[in-house]
Amino acid sequence: MIDFVPLEYYFSLYINLMLLVVVLTLLHSVLMRVDDTVNLRYTQITGYILLFFSIFYIGLRPVSGAYFIDMITYARYFEYYAIGGEVVVEKDAFFHFFMKFTSGFLPIHGFFLLCAAMYIYPMYRISKVLFKEYWYYSFLMLIVSFSFWPYGVNGIRNGIATSVFLLAITYHDRKFIMFSLFALCSLFHQTLLLPILAYSLTIFYNKPKYYIVGWLVAIPLSLAFGGMWETLFTSLGFADDRLENYLTSTELGGRTSFRFDFLFYSAFAVFTGWYFIFKKGFKDSLYIQLFNTYLVANAFWILVIRANFSNRFAYLSWFLMAIIIIYPFLKKHFFVKHHVIIGRVVLFYFAFTYLMYFVYYAGK
Repeated sequence: MIDFVPLEYYFSLYINLMLLVVVLTLLHSVLMRVDDTVNLRYTQITGYILLFFSIFYIGLRPVSGAYFIDMITYARYFEYYAIGGEVVVEKDAFFHFFMKFTSGFLPIHGFFLLCAAMYIYPMYRISKVLFKEYWYYSFLMLIVSFSFWPYGVNGIRNGIATSVFLLAITYHDRKFIMFSLFALCSLFHQTLLLPILAYSLTIFYNKPKYYIVGWLVAIPLSLAFGGMWETLFTSLGFADDRLENYLTSTELGGRTSFRFDFLFYSAFAVFTGWYFIFKKGFKDSLYIQLFNTYLVANAFWILVIRANFSNRFAYLSWFLMAIIIIYPFLKKHFFVKHHVIIGRVVLFYFAFTYLMYFVYYAGK
């Protein structure tokens, strides 16, 4: 266990180390080409260091409910199962059976380390499969994403579920494996049915123009009709009791205003996809599928944006954002100083995460 880092500085240390890595990556982008041997050596070494560091730093963190919130709940269940307790919950039973199984041969910190590996390794794999020797840039974007840390240390089950979705995408050309992994991620967290259904829709209809229109229309619909959408989705049976509370309760302490800041953040991926597909003529069927999946899932969140803890719905699209933004840059050279542009994209993407944590939330 990593107990030599004070808990109050645990995330600050991580995010400032990532700032150093992002700045060094920007410096490399200014000094050399993306395919330069020295740059490739740097990205490979740094990438693997980041892979193992992030897994062990998150996985071996101290158990704390004050700083990692839901972690203490997971720990109590795990310890109960370790002394022979039976699975008694009806909801999320798959994850509880997983905890009970691992409690038979792992200590508590081994369990959280395994969860961290299950969360982070798929991010490495999808980056490696899709982008080959340039995987580092995608992986770095994923682990500096605004939603990366919360779903690694707090919403653990949600984070693992979305990562299994990413793992499934690496088998997009082997549909049986892909849909088997889709089924698995929905067992970890049933809300993954939304991106699964969205991706499945793109298999039959994959024209981004109409998905973009749908995303844009969702904004005035949400502004005009407000809480009607939360009530509608609940009445149609799209939520279990817990999600129904997120959608309709006013007693949970969540934010219930229209989140223009998060809409602005979400729009970065929408603009990127629109720009490369329609302005640059980037024709990549998988990219367009992922982009359209993002649009559908994000449009759903926009409709329920006033719901308590709507960030939980936003995450059903946000976990794809880093891939959506960086994908075209790593597949084709669009600009004269292409590597410099990549470095700036990584910096600006990370800047939102950094500023939100140290400027916006620091004042709350």
